[in-house]
Amino acid sequence: MIRSEKTAMLLAEAGCLFMGFILCLSGVNGGETRICALKCSSVDLHCSHQAVAELQVKVIPATEGQTVTLMCSSSCPLTEKPAAYIWYKNREFLYEDWSPWYQELLSSEEAVTYSCAVKGYEDLRAPEVSVDSITQTCFSVTYAKGRMCSSQQTSVDESCSITYPREIHVQRTPAEQRGHIRLTCNSSCFLTDPLISFVWYETRKPTVKEGKQILVPSSLPDSLSCAVKGLEDVRSADVCVNDSCWSLNYVHSRICALEGSSVNISSKYSHPDYVQIQSKCWYKVKREAEQLTEDAGHVEYDDSMKNQHILRLKKLKRDDSAEYRFTFTTEYEEVNQSDFPGVTLIVTGERASMRSSDSAQNHQTSSRIQSNTAGIPELRVKMSPSAVVTEGQRVTLTCSTSCPLTDNTNYIWYLNSRPLTPRENQNKHLILDPVSREDAGSYSCAVKTNKDISSAPKTLTVQSITGTWTPAAAGVSAALLLLILLTVCCWIR
Repeated sequence: MIRSEKTAMLLAEAGCLFMGFILCLSGVNGGETRICALKCSSVDLHCSHQAVAELQVKVIPATEGQTVTLMCSSSCPLTEKPAAYIWYKNREFLYEDWSPWYQELLSSEEAVTYSCAVKGYEDLRAPEVSVDSITQTCFSVTYAKGRMCSSQQTSVDESCSITYPREIHVQRTPAEQRGHIRLTCNSSCFLTDPLISFVWYETRKPTVKEGKQILVPSSLPDSLSCAVKGLEDVRSADVCVNDSCWSLNYVHSRICALEGSSVNISSKYSHPDYVQIQSKCWYKVKREAEQLTEDAGHVEYDDSMKNQHILRLKKLKRDDSAEYRFTFTTEYEEVNQSDFPGVTLIVTGERASMRSSDSAQNHQTSSRIQSNTAGIPELRVKMSPSAVVTEGQRVTLTCSTSCPLTDNTNYIWYLNSRPLTPRENQNKHLILDPVSREDAGSYSCAVKTNKDISSAPKTLTVQSITGTWTPAAAGVSAALLLLILLTVCCWIR
């Protein structure tokens, strides 16, 4: 306990310089418990083994066009669940929310920076990030500090810009050395940045190999994959050096779904021919791994396809947000996937609305942010180029969520509370081209789930040469026309 108090004093004197730390607690039987917490939070220190856990903004390529998504992430899972995540744009408070995902998909924006923090620790923000350019194959990111750059960076206090690929894959070619195979970590874009380095994984565990190309024995029974250092979330699929090895790949590494809906989490695997699979199961991982058993109303297993296993979750709840990992048991042992990254599922639905006061001074700390008790939907209608347009323009309405939903989501659009007949090939996006005065009105969108989540209505105003056309203006015009007709009829009589 004396050592604990001394350590706590030393940490306090350090002035909260570190973003966070990992604590290990040694038990009676020599076991070790790892605790990840943000710096300055209250925990008991029973040993001095510590490591820095940085908060960072991860930039991850999205599947929708030339866009990326952001996630507020720490280098280890926080033991205490954050009360909320706070997002900043150009150093100004933007919003706070329970989800670590940024609510918008981003295109390249010059001179726009993003950062995040955990509520209660607003002074410990992640280093600022800006998205410089996005193409079909690459995206460029600038970090305000060099801690996210390669070890070749001369100083962690310097900013750096790196171009990342949107996709990674491993290519196998014969090697000059007999009995070996050359593996190349190829990407969707040509990388010449000297700061770029690569990470290799053997059976999904990090190795000491770092080059773009590596030589491995052709008899290696394990699978290999690779990633660009600093963008480990975008990892290649596992490949076998020979025709038969242990491998495991997930169809999607990140899935966003609405509360009340259903989702399929798919895994594809291979194993040596001489091995017989006895059983297969999925684990739900938060702080601990929980084995999932089939429940017709919520959890289903689909094992109908060869070397593929699907976990189907129905009537999703917020508590289903977690990481999911697939594992199987052979006749000899259970193949432990505990060290393998699985599929991250984010369940989004109604959330408590959060607003700040009108004073800019009150944006500096979340303690001044007021929260309403009423829930508002995660679905929101966005209008581009704006909510006020001129007749004849092209207008795109987007049903937006706090994180990108799966591609097979069915959307429903409403105009003045009446459902619209879907136009061909339009789902998440409703395109009015050209927009007319009849298109003016109040639009909302919904997703058909067991909970039927809908957005708040948003008004589209269409301006014409003679003035502004809104539903109210339409009503006034109709009334005037009726009055004129009545006057003419009375005059004729």
